[in-house]
Amino acid sequence: MNWNREKLDGEHSPSVRRMNRRRFLTLTALATGALAGTPVWAQEGAAKIRLSLGSAATGAVPLDYLGFSCETAQLADPTFFAADNRELVSLFKALTPKGILRLGGNSSDFCWWKARAADQPPELPASTHRADNWMPHSFTAIEPVAVDRLAGFLKATGWTAIYGLNLGTGTPERDAEEAAYVARRLDKRLLFFQIGNEPEYYRNGNNRLRSQDWDFDKYLAQWLTFAKAVIARVPDARLGGPDVGSSAEWVIRFAQEAPQQMPGRIVACTGHYYVMGPPDDPRVTVQRLLAPDPKVDREAPSIIRAARENHLVYRMTEGNSCYRGGKPGVSNAFCSALWAADYLLKLASFGCAGVNLHGGGAGVIRISLGGHLPGAQLSAEAAAIAAQGSFYTPIAGSREMGFSARPVFYGMKLAGVLTGGRMRPALFNVSPANAGAYAAEMPDGSTRMVLLNKDAGQKLELAIDSPHDAKLWRLQARGLTAISGVTLAGAEIRPDKTWRPAHEEPLASRDGQVQFAMEPASGAALFFRGSL
Repeated sequence: MNWNREKLDGEHSPSVRRMNRRRFLTLTALATGALAGTPVWAQEGAAKIRLSLGSAATGAVPLDYLGFSCETAQLADPTFFAADNRELVSLFKALTPKGILRLGGNSSDFCWWKARAADQPPELPASTHRADNWMPHSFTAIEPVAVDRLAGFLKATGWTAIYGLNLGTGTPERDAEEAAYVARRLDKRLLFFQIGNEPEYYRNGNNRLRSQDWDFDKYLAQWLTFAKAVIARVPDARLGGPDVGSSAEWVIRFAQEAPQQMPGRIVACTGHYYVMGPPDDPRVTVQRLLAPDPKVDREAPSIIRAARENHLVYRMTEGNSCYRGGKPGVSNAFCSALWAADYLLKLASFGCAGVNLHGGGAGVIRISLGGHLPGAQLSAEAAAIAAQGSFYTPIAGSREMGFSARPVFYGMKLAGVLTGGRMRPALFNVSPANAGAYAAEMPDGSTRMVLLNKDAGQKLELAIDSPHDAKLWRLQARGLTAISGVTLAGAEIRPDKTWRPAHEEPLASRDGQVQFAMEPASGAALFFRGSL
């Protein structure tokens, strides 16, 4: 969900000021000890940072928790999502052997199904002629060959797909015809259909796909018309929605009301989340990306609870660091890796079914934004970065120039260490500045943890209660703004070779604890031999 950050109530109360002073003194001691190069608990007056796990295991993190989101318009090039696009296949498999590709975005509401060579596109809305319109200004044809190739790509990667249909400018009949072909070709690799992208924005001045009186009730009535047409052609179709951009209310109402209208057909409720934006806003910074977002903590559990109460799952189907293509120097930098790992695992701890981070080539993103790509205007270097892909894309490149994993990809892979496990609370005895800890109990009885130090100057000396030895992978780069040189377990992720850890540090348990240090701006995965 594209929630705005808000200050917590009572931020400046006397009790909070006292708490903040204690926290400041603690963190000052931590930083002083770290810079001296000795364990903080060996420093006089310094606090020992100790981690322990809560006893109760919560919900499991699905094996297909990780995923990418791409614009439907990418299918205009049938050679992109194709089994013989070996580098792209390799990187998808490097992230996870069981992921979900979501096709949608702004362009999905301006894509049309061209089943036959003689078919003609629909008429463009008048709003597309306006310079202030941020929706596509032209239609993109999707032909059957693209879906054929997509089926081969999914088989080659082992992934499944969420497929977005056109509510904004489509018709029930054309969507149903497209859905019938997609369902037949993707078969069991089709997870569910969505209909429409960010529909609560249709009434906005930079969108204008609906009139000013557009609201949830009108949306649901239209959505049901399209959904019934799809089911008439695909009797076993599974559906999700509303795929909103920011409205928690719309997600909750969809979870409560849509299944009553279509019992047994709807399997998921979905929404988007961008931390900040647009990229030309000076408030879009590394510091803001890595700061806590209290509104996520408040609203995500409510959405997930509403989904569960109605026998659905919630999936965050599109999002990233900064909307409208991302910001150079932030979205493509190492800070995005630490943000991604933290955000994905926070949602997992709430019970989210999965996260799809948005990306793709700069050209496709520009089309989806009505010809705009504001991040490309910010610096002389931005155009060169955009030539490799949108600023926030986890995978950059093309078939012609080759593909590479951006820093955010590494953060996703680090979070993926916990997939398949049952989350357990990871508790600091004191709270380090801008740090996170997540843990999961794995099916084989072992325990895994992911730790994140998002602070640029804070070194952490950690002690984890454990009777078992462990091994450690480090996620590292030269700093928060590094755009290259990222490694996980000492190895780069490349499309031309299978990723394997190059450096696993052994950690021995002594006196019931495993101890190690984390450098500023770094992450880590720990693998314990047994239950903690």
